Amino acid sequence: MGRIRYLGVLLYDADRIEEVAKLPDDQLIDAHRSLVLNPNDPIVIEAARKNGIHDSVIESAQNSPVYKFVKEWKIALPPHIEFRTMPMLFYVPPLSPVMANRNDDTVSSVSTEFFHDIEESRVPMQFLANLFGAGHQGKLVYALKKQKAVRVYRRAKTVGDIEPGVAERMLREADCSIEEAEAIYKLTSLCTFDDRFVIPPMHREEAIEMMRDPHEHKTSVGFGFMEPPKRGL
Repeated sequence: MGRIRYLGVLLYDADRIEEVAKLPDDQLIDAHRSLVLNPNDPIVIEAARKNGIHDSVIESAQNSPVYKFVKEWKIALPPHIEFRTMPMLFYVPPLSPVMANRNDDTVSSVSTEFFHDIEESRVPMQFLANLFGAGHQGKLVYALKKQKAVRVYRRAKTVGDIEPGVAERMLREADCSIEEAEAIYKLTSLCTFDDRFVIPPMHREEAIEMMRDPHEHKTSVGFGFMEPPKRGL
């Protein structure tokens, strides 16, 4: 997402981490998303409480912008998931600048559309797919098509120089409803600080690990387990 940052809570099924990490590359993204649980599901809420997760954390997960980008809209992808690090960072792949040629003071675009074709962007599709999709271009193109469809829809709605029918057709082809397009637009363009950073309060009375030396476990990364990392699965 470039310099635009969003921070939110995700609830996940820790029992399936090893299972997901062993899957082939082309299954990793869908499997990783399947680890993320619906924070509004009563069964998930009950299980979270049994595992000692505070209600304030559950509420933050229900309002998490990250959940929307990753699970609902599916436009945020994990970087280099094929490394089996199961990252908890996600990126919205960029709509790269269009390729163009400049002759003296004249700039000629290779695209004839108002917004350039995804395949004609300056950054090759396979390069982006290797970064964010374990080489799977389909997942990358899905995210880019939805972003472009939202841009065209908003241009048609606010400026009016694009036919509404064209915008609606692009939304359908991008698997995006008008309601979803409006939600994506609001969270990416009109969001406040509180919309972007949904962070639960720290319960120091419950966080025993806060009393420990931070340097003792500084090499521990990933899903928040207290055990030190080990090689292999």
